Amino acid sequence: MKNIYVYLLKLIEKKKPLVLATIIETRGSTPQVPGASAIFSSEGLLKGTLGGGLLEAEAQKKALQALNKRRCFLFEFDLLADISSEEGAICGGAVKILIDARPDEHRDTFHKLNQSLIHRQPGVLATCISRFSDERVSLLRYWIEGSQKFEAGEEKKLSLFREEIGKALSEEKPGLMKLKEKIFHKKAEESFVFLEPILPLQQLVIAGAGHIGKALSHLGSLLDFEVTVIDDRPEFANKERLPDADNIIVDEVEKAVRNFPLSPDTYLVIVTRGHRHDAEALRPCISSKAAYVGMIGSARKIKLMREKFIEQGWATPEEFEHVHAPIGIDIQSKTVEEIVVSIAAQLVLVRSQIKDRKGKIR
Repeated sequence: MKNIYVYLLKLIEKKKPLVLATIIETRGSTPQVPGASAIFSSEGLLKGTLGGGLLEAEAQKKALQALNKRRCFLFEFDLLADISSEEGAICGGAVKILIDARPDEHRDTFHKLNQSLIHRQPGVLATCISRFSDERVSLLRYWIEGSQKFEAGEEKKLSLFREEIGKALSEEKPGLMKLKEKIFHKKAEESFVFLEPILPLQQLVIAGAGHIGKALSHLGSLLDFEVTVIDDRPEFANKERLPDADNIIVDEVEKAVRNFPLSPDTYLVIVTRGHRHDAEALRPCISSKAAYVGMIGSARKIKLMREKFIEQGWATPEEFEHVHAPIGIDIQSKTVEEIVVSIAAQLVLVRSQIKDRKGKIR
């Protein structure tokens, strides 16, 4: 999901009483993974998910209890109901959930996290958990950006876990550590540290704010991209037409694409209003390090453009091969909505393939 801690910070600044529930450990088959979070208020679920069903219903019940008492605690939920049970959870696993009824006490930590994401810097959110009883835990939260040095005081104790923090960030995988020593509170029955790597979202840059660009900005946002839309027409590129876009750039398309910091986590979709504008958008990015470049158009249009790019020396045959053109997965799409679905499916596929490759390299 788009980072839940950024959303949480906005609610905290509104002084709204909240509970943050986070899965910190799983065993067996479960509907969600460690790091999955949900925000609850007295009105119920506000944002996020722990997997739905009985698990989320039970978490909401616990969250409301915690909200009334302003007390944090841990609880475990088994998903082992018999398959004949109408209401039972039959995943077969179990989850450990942290209920934080006082997230406002860590506002400064969440603010640092938000600032890092604004500057596209990854980091690790370290949650130090001291359990005194089943109904009472105390929490300390720290944001560690990249390879920053640990400061004095309580945060300095995290230097003991420098290797684990680095591993969590490099593998992009949350993890719970049970500590042998009660480092944070000597009277605690148990102590844990939950390390949660948080990275900036991949950037989806859409060149063209027409019907396809508008629909794709909506779907791209739902698919957890940070969406930027570029167009030289202010009547098309504005917040009223593009409410789901995180950034809107009104400028000449070629200039805007050239000035955009294309990186290995950038996905560029070219869907402008004409062949000339498509070519202008493609030229500055065809040899970039972008994870994905896709361009709309018929097979004939792509063939002609390829020939021109190679003849003019704007691209090599190998560089043009990296362009997804015609764009999207072939689902025999005809309508705008179908075309956008085919593009979005290809974006998700490429993103998953890149993630798999990174995992194998590690």
